[in-house]
Amino acid sequence: MTRHHLSAQQENERSSELRSYVVGYVLALILTLTPFALVAWSDLSNMKLWSVIGICALIQIVVHFRFFLHVSLAKQKREDLHLILFTTLILVIMVGGTLWIILNLYTRIMPSMLP
Repeated sequence: MTRHHLSAQQENERSSELRSYVVGYVLALILTLTPFALVAWSDLSNMKLWSVIGICALIQIVVHFRFFLHVSLAKQKREDLHLILFTTLILVIMVGGTLWIILNLYTRIMPSMLP
């Protein structure tokens, strides 16, 4: 089996991509463990705790897009970003509409069960 040698440019790109994955992994790990640690050992109020969890989740979405999916604001990557944003919009409309319909039906059918 012959060993494939990479050119200097390919080796530089490979090390840059590996560095990007490692940075993304470390950031994702920190953003995952922080809410778990706060829930387990913190005396924060519920509202502050939910806020921290939400903020960490939003930042983690950005980290995943940037470091793992390689979606950035560069000119050639804008189509990918537009596709992801459009898909997110469609999903939000579908989930939001479904919840709206279900909750509306719930209030009409069982008004005595409302809190």
